[in-house]
Amino acid sequence: MKGAKITAIGSYVPVRRLTNSDLEQLVDTNDEWIVQRTGIRERRISREDEYTSDLCIAAVRNLLTRYGKSAADIDMVLVATSTADFSFPSVASIIQHKLGIPLTAGAFDVSAACAGFVYALHTAHAYVASGLHRKVLVVGADALSKITDYTDRSTCILFGDGAGAVLVEADEQQDRFLGYHLGSDGGGAHHVYRTGLSHTVNGVELGGSGKLVQNGREVFKWAVRTVPQGVQRVLDNAGATLEQVDWFIPHSANLRMIEPVCERLNYPLSQALYSLEYFGNTSAASIPLALDLGIREGKVHSGQRVLLYGFGAGLAHAGVLTELQLDEQVAPPDVL
Repeated sequence: MKGAKITAIGSYVPVRRLTNSDLEQLVDTNDEWIVQRTGIRERRISREDEYTSDLCIAAVRNLLTRYGKSAADIDMVLVATSTADFSFPSVASIIQHKLGIPLTAGAFDVSAACAGFVYALHTAHAYVASGLHRKVLVVGADALSKITDYTDRSTCILFGDGAGAVLVEADEQQDRFLGYHLGSDGGGAHHVYRTGLSHTVNGVELGGSGKLVQNGREVFKWAVRTVPQGVQRVLDNAGATLEQVDWFIPHSANLRMIEPVCERLNYPLSQALYSLEYFGNTSAASIPLALDLGIREGKVHSGQRVLLYGFGAGLAHAGVLTELQLDEQVAPPDVL
């Protein structure tokens, strides 16, 4: 086994802001109600002609520019998304072509909803650590506004659009991916879904007409119970303790979910990073966005240990503990 490490990161969010005040014009809600229940103040919304592949391309270009990287030596592209431009071809194939990534590079999408980025990162680690690939591009991106029902106040207050990307490269000295845990409970698949070819799951008739549907109460109970257990399994797998984790980055679903998770872990909320306050729940993009915000704000540095934990529809969840080994930035990041 060789080693692997994250060497570069980039992110992008659309220009348009949808504030809580804007939502007051659409549904029966208000800023105070939303902030109290979610911690979200605004979210970014893609243009009508701006799709997930466009968000990905902008995030990857941000990565390449900031870290002086070239798309010419990427040999695998993984995109975690639930809002692909098409059922097929994959978003990964689209961005491979538009970014000039070699024709010899593999490219495919990962479908694990809000846990997708961590699943894709775990897959990238496996490819690089096994020696099968040298440089794997991992992108988490979603344009959830395109599948959100803006008459449903229980969901439309939550979701926004965005993308985050990292580059996973070989490390000849040691493996910087220290531990992991994956899991799923398909018995809860009917609690978060978007209908497709089938309109029935687990014997339950589904509605929503192609829009996102979520049973927030059930998802909350599952996440608050499951994530702390999963975090402990990541640590056990790594032979580490929470005291050795510099930053905890859970999926930015809802601040009122993150708070009890940290409480159950006895982990300081001040050391948990999230991207929801101004970007909302961006599904597969929320973890890389939160990580990049921490880097941009000067909180997160190379050599620190970060524990990433995604959870969502499926009900799928995944965690990774990694020691960051980012290259030096050669250009400042764009303003988000």
